Amino acid sequence: MISHQHHHPNHHPNHQPNQRRLRHKRTALALALLPLSLQGYAAEAEPAAEPSASLGAITVTGDWLGSPSETKVLEHAGARTIIERKQIQESGSASVRDVLRQVPGVQVQESNGTGGSDISLNVGVRGLTSRLSPRSTILLDGVPMAYAPYGQPQLSLAPLSLGNLEAVDVVRGAGSVRFGPQNVGGIINFVSRAIPTQFTAQASVGVESASHGGGTKTTPSVFIGGTNENGLGLALLYSGTHGDGWRQSNDHVSIDDLMLKGAYRISRTDDIAVSLHHFEGSGRMPGGLTTAQFAANPFQSDRPFDEFTGRRTDGSIKYTHNDGVNKFEMLTYYTDSFRGSHLEQEGTGTSAGQRRLTSAPRDYNTFAIEPRYSRLIDSGSVVQEVSVGYRYLKEEAAETATRSAYYRPRAGFDAYGLANPAYQKSKGGTTAHAFYIDDRIDFGNWTITPGVRHESISSFNNVYTLVNNRITNAIAPTIDSDEWLPTLSVMYRMNERWSLFANAGVSFGPQQYAQLAQSTTNLHPEKAKTYEIGTHYKGEAWSGELTLFNINFDKELQLARSITGDVGQWTDLGATRHRGLESALRYDLGTLSDSLKGFSVSGTYTYTQATSKAGVFAGRDLPFYSRQVASLGARYERGPWTFNADIYAQSKQRSPGSPDDGARYVTIEDATGRLGNIPGYATMNLRAAYDFGKNMSNLKLAVGVKNLFDRRYFNRSVDNNGGKYVGQPRTVYLQASVAF
Repeated sequence: MISHQHHHPNHHPNHQPNQRRLRHKRTALALALLPLSLQGYAAEAEPAAEPSASLGAITVTGDWLGSPSETKVLEHAGARTIIERKQIQESGSASVRDVLRQVPGVQVQESNGTGGSDISLNVGVRGLTSRLSPRSTILLDGVPMAYAPYGQPQLSLAPLSLGNLEAVDVVRGAGSVRFGPQNVGGIINFVSRAIPTQFTAQASVGVESASHGGGTKTTPSVFIGGTNENGLGLALLYSGTHGDGWRQSNDHVSIDDLMLKGAYRISRTDDIAVSLHHFEGSGRMPGGLTTAQFAANPFQSDRPFDEFTGRRTDGSIKYTHNDGVNKFEMLTYYTDSFRGSHLEQEGTGTSAGQRRLTSAPRDYNTFAIEPRYSRLIDSGSVVQEVSVGYRYLKEEAAETATRSAYYRPRAGFDAYGLANPAYQKSKGGTTAHAFYIDDRIDFGNWTITPGVRHESISSFNNVYTLVNNRITNAIAPTIDSDEWLPTLSVMYRMNERWSLFANAGVSFGPQQYAQLAQSTTNLHPEKAKTYEIGTHYKGEAWSGELTLFNINFDKELQLARSITGDVGQWTDLGATRHRGLESALRYDLGTLSDSLKGFSVSGTYTYTQATSKAGVFAGRDLPFYSRQVASLGARYERGPWTFNADIYAQSKQRSPGSPDDGARYVTIEDATGRLGNIPGYATMNLRAAYDFGKNMSNLKLAVGVKNLFDRRYFNRSVDNNGGKYVGQPRTVYLQASVAF
């Protein structure tokens, strides 16, 4: 809910008001030089038009999510972490999953189940379900990444590639007023690379090879861009992933991500930014293994046909006016997405030991328009920035489900040749209006920001059951929702480097298309109350954060599945509570001694307790999250050399089964490999890099190893592609880049 970035020094009670005002304005003027565009399209902002005499050098900001910086973290009244491109590269990350593991409170599942390809993203925040990331608002340059943000928020298709990113901005709380609807797990904004002021051309490639499975992956990327004297900027971005992973014969991935960005400075106060984006990806899904299969060879696969494909084309236009007192933004975007999959489904009963091939082609499109206006009001001792915003969003979905007859799998068998008739079709849609208003009030060392968001949603899903291509049954459920979501955040600046914060808010999740299709089960929208209290510190020698959080769900929903054969049913999990502690610390040892110059250490620790408060599993841990997650890192830079060492560890997780299956909370592994505790583990990564400098086209080379000691670990899935999934074995990687 940060709406502008004024920085307040530590005010002494004896300071005169005009002294406080002067110091306030000096810092505000510096911060006004931050880029104005959410997507970072334009070059560095020129000075705004001369503001009124009463406001002096204070300038409005309006959009608090764009142009991530350390200052924004310090000034944010909630838990927030920004990972920039340099840190991404030095971590050896090959995907956004690797990057997000560096954020306290964020847990990322390896590819598994029907989210088992590199195209999907499985992120859970604070013990919330991670399967396909349904609990967070996830954005690319401020545009939702989900096919349908209201009716289908899952990210079985996550349309972005790591090489195109400038930063990853994770707001774990205090964001529900401005962004929604699925925001109980905060907001994750992936920021693409900005258009540079000078012509720049860069190319890079990464190659990694696992010690098992014989797989090799390459991750090429290209960036070309610049801005001319007239303020016209263009940039072309490409990033991809191609090759095989560590599961034998069945995890091939092919991803191509292309983006064209443009920006034009119309005047000293007005600019426009345009983005065109196309993503295509396909990936094999190796499938889960039974306990016996995993014991025999954890890297094998008996799923020759399971695959996932997807593509997305989207475009956005953003106009910005900023005269230092008023800021108006108009963002509009359109997305057109397709996702398809083939999955083998195990038979039961008389069909036990057989399989059938299912497919699920789906088309989605979304159109939205988002105007926002902010006004700065300076009354001397109190400075306010009032922001109002509105979003109109319309989404449409067309889904089909098909399946073949049962067959007995055998070597050389081609299931694709079987007839695959449709047994269900649906057409759904949502029209949503969201309005918000917040008021950031600065006085002395305090900032108080009350706000409220209103969601007005109308959704439908017409579902048809077919036999021999004839409709045998039809339902047409609808739902209208009107929700008021208040929030309040408070921040106190101890000094220029240290801030304390607290916030409380209400988050809301509307019913999804799949939940509407279960019209007889009396499902419901979800609401949660979230609370945070914490601190940020950013000094020359060390920096850190500490946050305590609490989330109370009134009635959380869960996708429950039986052991084999079904497609899953949404069920009422009941009340849940998520609470815990998040911390991070970084220390520059060079401040202690010249002999340690260039040497720094960092660490994170998160404790989460996510439990059911109702039903037969009351008091027990929710599935698929770790109570404790920690990381420890060391970095040493000397001349052209950079060395990194990182350790990641997480405690055990649970896969207890569904409470609808009975009162037994499973902790001992079953024969299917789907249920039972998941042991914790720790891995270590090493990296060494050398910068050859400008005389060699800024050539940079790096070599590294992930999971140095080849620690064997696994996770589980309980969906149609369920079972045990081995984690990444020892993997060697190379990185190379040049820039002109």
